[in-house]
Amino acid sequence: MKVKNIRDIDEFFRVVDSCEGTVELVTKEGDRLNLKSKLCQYVSLANVFSGGLINEIEIVAYEKNDIDKLINYMMG
Repeated sequence: MKVKNIRDIDEFFRVVDSCEGTVELVTKEGDRLNLKSKLCQYVSLANVFSGGLINEIEIVAYEKNDIDKLINYMMG
């Protein structure tokens, strides 16, 4: 799923950290990085984070409850 206009990075990571299953960031090259890893959070998002806003990223979640959490975050 594409996630757009993330303005509160800390809140986004709180939602990701609350997920039970794996949540991955899909890079432009097609690599998948585990967003539940703090190291991956800092390293991978340093490339897409600009001026306090993440314009768009693609993430994959495998558990239905996690997908619902992420969708609720995006809509809220």
